[in-house]
Amino acid sequence: MGYKFATKAIHAGQHADPTTGAVMTPIYQTSTYQQAAPGDHKGYEYSRGTNPTRKALEDCLAALENGTYGLAFSSGMAATETVLKLLKPGDEVITGDDLYGGSYRIFTNVFEHYGIKFHFVNTSDPERIAERISSATRLIWVETPTNPTLKLADIEAIGKVAKEAGVLFAVDNTFASPYLQNPLDLGADIVMHSVTKYIGGHSDVVMGALVVNDRELYDRLFFYYNACGGTPGPQDSFLVLRGIKTLHLRMRAHCENGRRVAEYLKNHPRVEKIYWPGFEDHPGHNIAKKQMRDFGGMVSIVLRGASLEDTFKVAASFKVFTLAESLGGVESLINHPATMTHGSIPKEVREKVGVVDNLIRISVGVEDIEDLLADLEQALG
Repeated sequence: MGYKFATKAIHAGQHADPTTGAVMTPIYQTSTYQQAAPGDHKGYEYSRGTNPTRKALEDCLAALENGTYGLAFSSGMAATETVLKLLKPGDEVITGDDLYGGSYRIFTNVFEHYGIKFHFVNTSDPERIAERISSATRLIWVETPTNPTLKLADIEAIGKVAKEAGVLFAVDNTFASPYLQNPLDLGADIVMHSVTKYIGGHSDVVMGALVVNDRELYDRLFFYYNACGGTPGPQDSFLVLRGIKTLHLRMRAHCENGRRVAEYLKNHPRVEKIYWPGFEDHPGHNIAKKQMRDFGGMVSIVLRGASLEDTFKVAASFKVFTLAESLGGVESLINHPATMTHGSIPKEVREKVGVVDNLIRISVGVEDIEDLLADLEQALG
């Protein structure tokens, strides 16, 4: 029988070491492997392509996403780039107008130079995607919830649009994590994670991942994974395997604290606007209820009437929250997207979708909620 999430997080892809009986997957700190004769090996030849520690992690990631094949990369951007290598000049991609800055940057500043065209649309409306599909469309790339304004996209509805058009459909599932959402079950072909965030969960590893069900698609992705070499080492793979074992516990705490923080901020006099999909008046609330198991630990706020200088002052005045890039770690973080994670997006482009100078993104950690609320109170004044 198939195991449930917590059991998979702790056991999937992992077996006691046959040599010693070690319960934890060993760190196979090796670049190469002995062969009995040329081509006669135990499934491992060279660690850029395959490594036993990384393979255990990839199998675990695939299990968590209810997928068949996993691939781990040295960063989320390396994973994203590998998907884009499936394309050729003249191909078109439909993606979100509210996108992580690194994704926007690689789409526009790297892959557009290779003759790939990107259409940035409001992915919270599947019809906006459907009307952009042409004979040249090869990929739909969606984040849900989006970074940082937490827009929701209906994965199932977009999956139907993609299938009808014969177009690959990839979902960046970083903000939700596999604990809250499983895009493959809803019709996606590829799931991408910045493993750096919730999956690793301890702000000590940079890594990315792809999970797929289709063998032919996996083989194509594996070719670029091996040929281009953006693969992680065994130490990082071990650390992520270790982090995954508490993913279900951490996500429950992130969601619980996220709710309390969002409820506190919703009526705060310094807050002009709040983005959190758990509120019934959030435009994507019903989609979130349908496809997510809870509403996550990410909250974004717009400070009422605050200048850039005022916003910087608030962002720098926290004592428990740390002003830093990234998200999804056990510690709470404050981020200023306009100058940090989304600084590579032109001002007029990011402001059109709400990434204004007085927006702050909050990654709610798993500290004691009373300390987090007290810190928000003193910082916002």
